[in-house]
Amino acid sequence: MHAEEGDEEPPSMLWGRDPIFSAYARLYIKDILEIKESCQVPGIYFYKLHPIFKVDVLGTVVYKREREDFFCYGVDDGTGVINCLCWKDEQWKDHSGPAHGSKPQVPSHGGFNPTEQLKKLLHSQRCSSNLEIGDVLRVRGPVKTSRGQREIAASSYYKVTDPVLAVQISWMLEVPQLYRKFYDQPCQLSNNALGSNIADTDGGSAASSLLGRASRLLKDFLREKTVEKFRPYDLQQQLVPLVSSTPPQAPNPNPHQAPAPQEPAATQSSSKQLHKLFADTLQLLQDEGLVFRKVISPDQVYQASFGIPRNATQVTEQDRELQRVTREIIREDSKREKYAEKGCHVLHILSSVRQRYSRNVSKAVVEVVLKALECNSEIISATDNHYTAL
Repeated sequence: MHAEEGDEEPPSMLWGRDPIFSAYARLYIKDILEIKESCQVPGIYFYKLHPIFKVDVLGTVVYKREREDFFCYGVDDGTGVINCLCWKDEQWKDHSGPAHGSKPQVPSHGGFNPTEQLKKLLHSQRCSSNLEIGDVLRVRGPVKTSRGQREIAASSYYKVTDPVLAVQISWMLEVPQLYRKFYDQPCQLSNNALGSNIADTDGGSAASSLLGRASRLLKDFLREKTVEKFRPYDLQQQLVPLVSSTPPQAPNPNPHQAPAPQEPAATQSSSKQLHKLFADTLQLLQDEGLVFRKVISPDQVYQASFGIPRNATQVTEQDRELQRVTREIIREDSKREKYAEKGCHVLHILSSVRQRYSRNVSKAVVEVVLKALECNSEIISATDNHYTAL
């Protein structure tokens, strides 16, 4: 059902060219629980090399837990059970009393009463989001891994009224067709999207594969060595084996012509290729938020922003500092009335981090740190873009 162990992920620069990446994938829960997380960008998953981060699920509620701000529903579609985190919306506030400053409505005989209609609408919305065991629930949202468990952080959800099973039968007929026509089809991405950012090789396919291997090689090195900071020349030599393993140039088509000296030219070409490949790989890591420059200076010192798990033997100083600053911002601002309900927006967190830590931090870097803090159960995502402290 899934990609083989030896298959390589396509470069992240090409993911947007797969239409499944932008859609809510209607996968079976069994496949959602088994799909492998990307080694390039946390929070992205692959089903047969199709990049997926948000899904659409229909199933029966088999367990329920309620908290002050959210519900946890266990949804079963017949292939597996997944936890769905569903946040309570505005309709859970008390709307029974009249609004401040408003005049009491005089009931009209046979007329339209806006207050009564609003109450009916809010009651209907509340009933559609408060489910019991045995109800049918439809959930849409990104896939997340929290405390080692796969779950769906619902961006929208509602109770499905299906007395004659028409909705469920339609769903059961449609999903297998989506698998046959799209999900199970080979992932074919155009390499033209890489453009001039890819090192010059003999073809677009070879270039994208080389860039992907170089990106994974540097990521593995930074994670394994728990690198705190580095300069470009410190890591450039890590890519030498990739450049030296490229196919040699074609033989001279004219055997009667004396061959020109190859060694100096080949050495110069390899050096340029190595420099170009490293520059493209470093730019790719910066775009993904995995490395950044805390201070823009001539010595070009880069920081590593990888999220280090709790059971790691060593955590870098800068990782601890950036995570500490981000965690304190969320904890402090979540207590303010403005952010008490939904939490702090990622752009607010980014602005605060730039003020306290470094003005050169990008949104991608903050998102990587937020993902690491959420995996460590230090914060929780209220919506796709809001975070609050636990």
